[in-house]
Amino acid sequence: LERMSRGEMSDEPSFTALADSIQKHDLPLQLFKDLLSAFKQDVTTTRYNTIEEIQDYARRSANPVGRLMLHLTNNASEENLADSDKICTALQLINFYQDIQQDIQENDRLYIPLAELESYELGPEDIRMQNQGSAMQALLQFQFHRAQKMLQEGASLGGRLRGRFGFEIRMIIAGGLRIAHKLTQQDDLYSRPRLNKLDWIRILMFAFFGKG
Repeated sequence: LERMSRGEMSDEPSFTALADSIQKHDLPLQLFKDLLSAFKQDVTTTRYNTIEEIQDYARRSANPVGRLMLHLTNNASEENLADSDKICTALQLINFYQDIQQDIQENDRLYIPLAELESYELGPEDIRMQNQGSAMQALLQFQFHRAQKMLQEGASLGGRLRGRFGFEIRMIIAGGLRIAHKLTQQDDLYSRPRLNKLDWIRILMFAFFGKG
């Protein structure tokens, strides 16, 4: 990436193609650096003290993907970029919440802020042991609703984008909102929500008509 920024050529075909795309679409090099930074962090960091730390990780792991898509489709206005960041961060959080148990059991990773766990008199072991108590329910409901609200705040992006890209973004937003809703409604805090036929109808209604 640094060699690209200096205009140097690479013998590696994938980087040659990437350099061509970066130049053709004027893609910010920093977005690729952010992704690499997040990938490196995956190897070293398994706990986060605050939601701001988790959101900073999402800023580098999820948000660059949305921003690159907007640049590639010539939709990278400041308003669109800001809403895209909200959508991508919210989807990252919702994805974490679907896999809370799997993340801690298989990779010893936890994406619930330790400070917030402590404020509810809980700790990582409560999640490892699948604590279903009222304090855990309250904590996770707080997490779910925060991500849901963030996704809703960025959802207007789907209405501004046109054509197939806009349709796909509205599908993604609607899918995230359905998963977030199911997370808030399920009895087992650690089960992974599944979309049924009715959910897919709602998602398609939102994608086509902006409501569902």
